[in-house]
Amino acid sequence: MMRSLYSAISGLKNHQVKMDVIGNNIANVNTTGYKKSRVTFSTMLSQTLQGASSAGATLGGTNPMQVGLGASLRSIDQIMTQGSMQSTGKPEDLMIQGEGFFVLTTNGTDRLYTRSGAFSKDSAGNLVEPASGAKVVAANNTGTIKIDPDVYTSFTVDKTGVITGIKKDGTSEKITDMNIQIATFPNPAGLMNQGGSFYVESNNSGTVKRYGEGATDGSYPAGTKLISNTVEMSNVDLSEEFTDMITAQRGFQANSRVITVSDTLLQELIDLKRG
Repeated sequence: MMRSLYSAISGLKNHQVKMDVIGNNIANVNTTGYKKSRVTFSTMLSQTLQGASSAGATLGGTNPMQVGLGASLRSIDQIMTQGSMQSTGKPEDLMIQGEGFFVLTTNGTDRLYTRSGAFSKDSAGNLVEPASGAKVVAANNTGTIKIDPDVYTSFTVDKTGVITGIKKDGTSEKITDMNIQIATFPNPAGLMNQGGSFYVESNNSGTVKRYGEGATDGSYPAGTKLISNTVEMSNVDLSEEFTDMITAQRGFQANSRVITVSDTLLQELIDLKRG
């Protein structure tokens, strides 16, 4: 009798976590560069009441008799698929089409990674993430992107990350060593979410590779390019999240019902004692 209570409690806890993840996905439906998460469950240990037996000369074999002891969280995965495109008309806004992450730094040495390319220029001409002030790292990995406001009035970024500055006299020139770096990982879903739409490396993300003109690993990977005046939106699908929310709600209700019925049966046993 008590097994059903504890099994149902594990189900309640798991479905609460699933609702937490769904709620976070929906909250970030309009967050640039956000990658949704999903929850999967697995069975817990089973209590074996009777083992399996093999077939004999006169009797056939029998299967094991086991009672499951509930469910546990199997994983909370990040789904790193491409988000939708939103045109902004702002030259500082960039979008990666394909694999990879923008590389930023807050102290010149540590590296942060993001899919959100909603950047701005500060008063010194640095290309930064406006909320944190983190600077965008150049492809050579030794400096950050800076468009000198005393020399250039505006700039463009091509699909390979090369920046061309527009001078005050209307002429243009490629800005040396100011190319956008893109970093890739063997397992991008293994990156740790740091908040602020930033990721950092983890033990399971793999060795980073750096791409761009002047980067150690060469030009961008095949199928990857930058799109300027555009940002990548969240890859959250609301119809899918609402469907998952319904199934999570029903799963929670069903486990609650198991607890209620188990309690009723226990009450029947108590009433028998009173009788």
